[in-house]
Amino acid sequence: MSTLDLHDGPEPSTDGATATVTTTARPVTIHTHDPKGIVGLLTRLGRYTASRRDLCQLSYDPSWALTLEAGLQHTPYVLTAECRGEIRGFLSLSFVRSALFGKFLVGLPYLNYGGVVADDNETARRLIDQAVLLADELDVRYLELRHEQPIDHPALIQRAGNKVHMRLSLPTTAGQLWDQIPSKVRNQVRKGFKNGLEVAWGGQELLSDFYTVFSHNMRDLGTPVFGVNLFRSILRHYPGRAEICLVRQSQRPIAAGLLLHGVGITEVPSASSLRDFNHLCPNMLMYWSLLERSVLRGQSSFDFGRSSPDSPTYQFKKQWGATPTQATWQYYVRSGHETDMRPDNPRYQRMIRIWQRLPVSLTRWIGPMIVRGIP
Repeated sequence: MSTLDLHDGPEPSTDGATATVTTTARPVTIHTHDPKGIVGLLTRLGRYTASRRDLCQLSYDPSWALTLEAGLQHTPYVLTAECRGEIRGFLSLSFVRSALFGKFLVGLPYLNYGGVVADDNETARRLIDQAVLLADELDVRYLELRHEQPIDHPALIQRAGNKVHMRLSLPTTAGQLWDQIPSKVRNQVRKGFKNGLEVAWGGQELLSDFYTVFSHNMRDLGTPVFGVNLFRSILRHYPGRAEICLVRQSQRPIAAGLLLHGVGITEVPSASSLRDFNHLCPNMLMYWSLLERSVLRGQSSFDFGRSSPDSPTYQFKKQWGATPTQATWQYYVRSGHETDMRPDNPRYQRMIRIWQRLPVSLTRWIGPMIVRGIP
């Protein structure tokens, strides 16, 4: 996705569930597909994304809007740009709403990547124009587009550019991978093996153990936990491309991660370990296993996810050799400010401390109801 220089054109018009925009410069039509129309669209969108070499991450798969609908109960919308029957771009969106926080339009929640995918500047502009109209129609607080590079559009005047993606180029063999990581990291991985920790791979059959670790770690961080249905939906929608890595000590799960395998690149959107077992180095063993797994699948890059520069998570990823690339999330703000919902907002610090003292069982019950309304 490249930086776009967009020029003015005719205003879009909305008519019912499907909105159509026709430009005078070229025969491009923008359609807004509601939940009922998305399923029949996926095959065509799949052909389009397969033709784009820049859409390597599984996060760009067009079926994510439905995956998140099943896992988080968000209403999906997909905007498509078509020219003479051929798709020239699209934008997947989730309508997020809750009584506690309000309404948002996001492309897409949970994932690090999203936003506009288009063949050219004019097409991208039309897709954003229609997304802005949809945001107005749904009366959301803001529209959030999770871009890597900023897109020049007059409505997207707010940006959140304080995060970076941490990525590692992978060699062709696990032996080369082992040799390229620092000796201090190798020693910690060896410690995990010497402590008798075991690594298991799987899908739905490991979901309960994965969620045990994940929900406990989220409580310790003071963060409401996603519901288990989100991960069940991901594993169901992406068999063979989404999988769980589990680290056990004497059959007890103590670290777990979710991998998403794209075309040449693997992402880890969720990974956790239990603090009480840090001395056994389960997290280091798990991340070595995630990287090794990616190499064995023939991947060329590993995406550790987003971090704030110089934060503890940034330093953890950097020690493996990961390097930063910019992540620029852009906003069309209608009410409040895009920073209102960020966990580092000072007004949430007291709530975080309270959450950290709650029983894990309680956070598993109320956490999903809270976090599904947070973009």
